[in-house]
Amino acid sequence: MLTIILLTISNIFMTFAWYGHLKYKNQSLIVVILASWFIALFEYMFQVPANRIGYGKFTATQLKIIQEVISVTIFIVFALFYLKEVPRWNYIVSFLFILGAVYFAVGFKQ
Repeated sequence: MLTIILLTISNIFMTFAWYGHLKYKNQSLIVVILASWFIALFEYMFQVPANRIGYGKFTATQLKIIQEVISVTIFIVFALFYLKEVPRWNYIVSFLFILGAVYFAVGFKQ
């Protein structure tokens, strides 16, 4: 569970580092790059321990697939509330396929 919590926190920082600048189109590219790098530092402070703790309970591939579903979940919330984008039906279907990937990757014993 700690792995999931740390990956979630990491992905919140990652989403802001990668997409938060989209609301600030008037800022110079170098400013948003530096701001993104600063935010990404905090992403790594949570992501690296999450993978260290989770590896062994999960395989590296399982960790990556779990991270992807967390990332998409956080991005949907971010796009909706921060960027004010409305999700389309095909985005929701795509997300359900990603959830299915997590189920197949983690739900079965090797």
